[in-house]
Amino acid sequence: MVATNLFDFDAAGLTAFFAEHGEKPFRARQVLRWIHRFGQCDFNAMTDIAKSLREKLLIEAVVVPPAIVSDKLSDDGTRKFLFDVGGGNAVETVYIPEDDRGTLCVSTQAGCALDCSFCSTGKQGFSRNLTVGEIIGQLWQANRALGADAKGERIISNVVLMGMGEPLANFDNVVAALSIMLDDHGYGLSRRRVTVSTSGMVPQMDRLKDVMPVALAVSLHASNDAVRDEIVPLNKKYPLKSLMAACQRYLVKAPRDFITFEYVMLDGINDSEEELEGIVRLLSGKYAIMNMIPYNSVPDLPYRRPDWAKAAEIARSLHRRGILTKLRNSAGQDVDGGCGQLRARSLKGDAATEAPLRFERRPPTPGAQ
Repeated sequence: MVATNLFDFDAAGLTAFFAEHGEKPFRARQVLRWIHRFGQCDFNAMTDIAKSLREKLLIEAVVVPPAIVSDKLSDDGTRKFLFDVGGGNAVETVYIPEDDRGTLCVSTQAGCALDCSFCSTGKQGFSRNLTVGEIIGQLWQANRALGADAKGERIISNVVLMGMGEPLANFDNVVAALSIMLDDHGYGLSRRRVTVSTSGMVPQMDRLKDVMPVALAVSLHASNDAVRDEIVPLNKKYPLKSLMAACQRYLVKAPRDFITFEYVMLDGINDSEEELEGIVRLLSGKYAIMNMIPYNSVPDLPYRRPDWAKAAEIARSLHRRGILTKLRNSAGQDVDGGCGQLRARSLKGDAATEAPLRFERRPPTPGAQ
């Protein structure tokens, strides 16, 4: 008999599992709470569960998260975890500490099939979707590594599905993992503090709105179809008109009254005055926040990062034109943990031991932060 990994079940899945074993629904809530709220993977330690059930679980079930194979600490306090997800594949997860929050950036796929031209993950190709357990297990393991205590203050207060992969291409597993994050018997996170990022999978955006309306971030990166077709190939299937209409529909049920748009700044590609005017046309009068992120260099890709002064002036210019704009300097760059730098690494050979890239860090620019 192959033991069932209970990490792969949200509350509904656990309820069905226990029903198949003749147990009542409250057992699912008990076990969910032990695993995710208290971080417990030993059935014998789940002391409010009947001994007979614990003995049955020891035979028929396991609680096994993905294993951490490396844990790197950046100069700025960012931590990047590398997880073994089997088959020679590994995925990366990044914890970003800030004064008012602790954010965990979670991966949802081993690799990515969307092939955005500037992104390291896409250049590694696509291996497979992560399971529910492999997604939620990143949060479970990070909590443990960071010393979280169920009775103490949260260390991870926010989760963003902005790591490796396109979350909405792994829709069912992502929704189940989100359910555990939001469940009061799981991590009890607010919908406002859990964000799904998408490159613009329009039908899945509509589905997410109806079944699990968490905060939404959209990878925009260009304000016209010609440029976006080149750097975000998904745009050929769901062009900007279709994408922006889906964003408006999402706001009907969104937990926040705005959508965040991510915009990686590529020197000489998407940072022209024409592009800025296009951004204003797209977002003017809409409930939107624009995150401008100067490109984080990736070996073997031809793109350059605009200098900080230019990036700051672009952000100020958008702000003056009525677009709420924040200029971001990605954390964790010295451990390749910045936006666009996460890689679908292999555990074979020395693929996970490349020398880190370093960049000068600058403070946020007044009026564009």
